[in-house]
Amino acid sequence: MQAQLAKSLYLGLAALSLGAVATVTTTATSADAASKAKVVSKSSLGKDSKNVELTGANAIYSKPGTVKGAKTVASKKTVKKLASSTHSKDYFRAYYMAVTNRGTVYYKVVSMNGKYRGYIYGGKVKGTIGAGIKEAQTTKEATMPTRTAGFHIKDVKKNTLWTAPQHTTYKAHKVNMYGTTKEDTFTVSKAETKTKEGSLYYYVTSDKNSDVSGWIFAGKGYNASATTQELGGLSMTMAEATPTENNSVTVNYLAPNGNSVGKSTFITTLTDTKKDGMVGNDSKNINGQTLAVFAKDSKNAPEGYSVDSSTVVDSEKAMYGGTVNVKVYKSATSKIVFYLASGNTVDAGTEIKDTEFLNGKPAITKPQAASLTGDVTKSVLTASGTITDSFFSKPIYSKVLTATNEFTDDSNNVVKKGEKFYKQYSYDAGATKTANSNVKYGDTIRVVLKVVTISATKVTDIPNADNGNTTDY
Repeated sequence: MQAQLAKSLYLGLAALSLGAVATVTTTATSADAASKAKVVSKSSLGKDSKNVELTGANAIYSKPGTVKGAKTVASKKTVKKLASSTHSKDYFRAYYMAVTNRGTVYYKVVSMNGKYRGYIYGGKVKGTIGAGIKEAQTTKEATMPTRTAGFHIKDVKKNTLWTAPQHTTYKAHKVNMYGTTKEDTFTVSKAETKTKEGSLYYYVTSDKNSDVSGWIFAGKGYNASATTQELGGLSMTMAEATPTENNSVTVNYLAPNGNSVGKSTFITTLTDTKKDGMVGNDSKNINGQTLAVFAKDSKNAPEGYSVDSSTVVDSEKAMYGGTVNVKVYKSATSKIVFYLASGNTVDAGTEIKDTEFLNGKPAITKPQAASLTGDVTKSVLTASGTITDSFFSKPIYSKVLTATNEFTDDSNNVVKKGEKFYKQYSYDAGATKTANSNVKYGDTIRVVLKVVTISATKVTDIPNADNGNTTDY
């Protein structure tokens, strides 16, 4: 009887213990479920969708971060890298909002390149961007070019138009350019730069078909004073046709020893030409050059070579699909260094730095600067002197100087210690010729200057000679 009673007590206690465990487990599970947030409202931002950038403060999740089952899409470490990125592809678009029962707001975002998509904490005020993201200005208004008409697409197969500069808004896409040709002209109506990269874009519209319009990378932008333009996908002239035996002539450049050192291709803009047909003077390329002008233009010659001035090309005798030979020589451009005359030789003289002159490097004309390029086998001396003899016919002046000791200038004026004076330089043709007796094109030309000192009580007393229009030499 006692044994049976003990057994009953044992079973009762065991059952009671199991019940207690079950109660604790149920309570813990309920508490865990209660700790997880729940989404209580969802809404699309629609027209209020915004371009944003990450602040680096919060990770991106597959669901609002505090909701059960949320997985990491982009860790906080990754988010920090994206926040400091200098690429537009790492901007985001915020397009959806979710609010939890705790009052926290999450925004669904997607990167401009579509690599990352998920929810990020946005604060506690519905409709207000904050916390993990901030509104972004992905582009900035840029200065319009002084010329807005007459642009061409450089290559209609490669250089496309976009509905927005690429990656500055989500789903920016290429514009349908069907029917667009290299002859079509475009007009610029807007200019913007990408905020992160600083790259320039123009909004252009086809003059032939207004439906063909969009944004295109514009390089450095139009520059009215430049001789060449870096316009990205745009060009000031229409693209050349593909050369064929029916529309082109090969220009073969021959060195003095008769060997070919390179070739270029003249392509006519005429459309009815055939192989073996005479080219003639009516045929011009997209730059308006005849074959004769094109062949003699050193810009078309191989790098480091210039066209011999004795070259004669007869367009009337040249044929499409054929070849014309042009004589060239190895060329190089000399630099100029200034020296102060000392006796009749430059070797004992002192170099005068450009920074010592009143206006920096003395300016010369562009034709004079061009004459510094010549045959590397030939001397820079001429029959009468040096090629620089006509460059510096006007006086060149030093910066304002202060006397460290009293002296008498070259006009017998006493310049006391602490008073102002300047130097007036003049070209010494004889000393310059002597200094460059063995100098050839490509070598440095040593220009020798004579000097006199002149008292100046005021800066305005110093003449400002105009010696030309370029210092690019």
